[in-house]
Amino acid sequence: MKPVKGKQNFPCLKIMQSEKVNNARRAMRWGLTCDKGQCQEKIKKNGKEITEICQFKPTIKQVKENQQEEHSCHYYLQKYEALVSKHSLWNYHAYFQIMKFNKKLFEDYLDRKVSIFDEAHKIEDQIIQFVGFDIFSGQIEECNLSTERYDFSDLDSMIKLADDIAYSYAKKIKDIKESSAYQKNPDYELITKLERRYDRVAQGKIDILANKDNFVVNEPTRDNNGNFRAVSLKPIDVSEFSNLFFNTEFQMFMSATIDHKSFCENMGFEEDEVAFIDTPKSPFPVENRSIEFLNVKRLSYNSSESDEIEVIHTIDRILSEHSQERGLILTSSISRCHKILRYLSPNNAKRVRICHSTNKDGKTQDEIIDEHSKDPTGVLLSSSLWEGVDLKDDLSRFQIIAKAPYPNYTEKRIKAKMKKFPLWYNSQTLTKILQGFGRSIRSENDWAKTYVLDSAVNNVFFMAQPMIPKAYYDVLGIENL
Repeated sequence: MKPVKGKQNFPCLKIMQSEKVNNARRAMRWGLTCDKGQCQEKIKKNGKEITEICQFKPTIKQVKENQQEEHSCHYYLQKYEALVSKHSLWNYHAYFQIMKFNKKLFEDYLDRKVSIFDEAHKIEDQIIQFVGFDIFSGQIEECNLSTERYDFSDLDSMIKLADDIAYSYAKKIKDIKESSAYQKNPDYELITKLERRYDRVAQGKIDILANKDNFVVNEPTRDNNGNFRAVSLKPIDVSEFSNLFFNTEFQMFMSATIDHKSFCENMGFEEDEVAFIDTPKSPFPVENRSIEFLNVKRLSYNSSESDEIEVIHTIDRILSEHSQERGLILTSSISRCHKILRYLSPNNAKRVRICHSTNKDGKTQDEIIDEHSKDPTGVLLSSSLWEGVDLKDDLSRFQIIAKAPYPNYTEKRIKAKMKKFPLWYNSQTLTKILQGFGRSIRSENDWAKTYVLDSAVNNVFFMAQPMIPKAYYDVLGIENL
């Protein structure tokens, strides 16, 4: 099975050569990675501008015939080896990138009979990264545009903004190329960067104009002074784009928390063309993954302060009961994380580490989890660790679901999605809760106790009962439907 990893995992041989670094490990330590290198550059040769390919980049034909140079780019070697092999393993971003932008170029190597998609409950989030676009304040400033000229709640106004940004980048590229400074000393890296920004906005506009009714403009994010920071234009229904990414004869979608009807509806698949296999029973013993529903309070966006504090006091009591063990607290937002930490008793607050993909102190999620692993009584507190983290064995012996993780219904896209797909909202919440249940029980011999504090979780299970996989029936006390 040939795996494909991202450019940040490989040293750039071209940068190493220019920086006179001959040790790959040192290059990685210094951040001289392929994502910072230029695989192709525009240069002048014999008075003409041509595109020059990096000397270290092999062709896929060379890799297929095993005739690549001895010192070939490690990133492209593993990518092309995966394409020419019978079996390959990709992350979603790398695979979707090639399917949307380079399918024609590599069509001979993409003709596979079977595709298997893991963590299928997250596919919609992956597709959205490739459809529509985000506009940042830095882009508007770079293009010398004024935010006051645009209505950030109106789709047509945002299309006009995308037009203006694309025009500005095109003009910048033209002006730079025609300048005397560029003629004497061309800055190909700058031109490539501007061209990429132009392409991103132009492609996003094409996606939107194909079906304007399928796109919404989310409320823009602003800084503490109310200044514009970013706005996103995203599709309501991703099924219109599924044929871009899913076109092999047989496709298998795997997830412990997937529902047949809502998944088919969301992805645009015909239900009678999709067989559904629901594991009748979890392979993990029920006593190793017990769940206690405490129903402390029903929490919502408008919860009273006293209800919030009562839930936090319950968290504090559970932490004291598990004073000699590591654990995990899951809630619905970063602000709730900080509130929980603020109202915990001093002894328990010392044990807690807030953990997200990015953190105020600059530490990564992996760095914080590594610190947690060395603290015998450490507790992770997060609104993002509902899935994708492996807290096996003693890394977590208890976990607390403090608040049901409903999607933010104040977002325009969420509201529009709920209206078009009534099943979707409860399905998203249910999936996240069930994923959260599995963070600390990772094998047949692993065990942890789960506490659910928010009584709103009961409503999720009631509304979404037909979507609950059979493997969870035992711990939830559900009779076979």
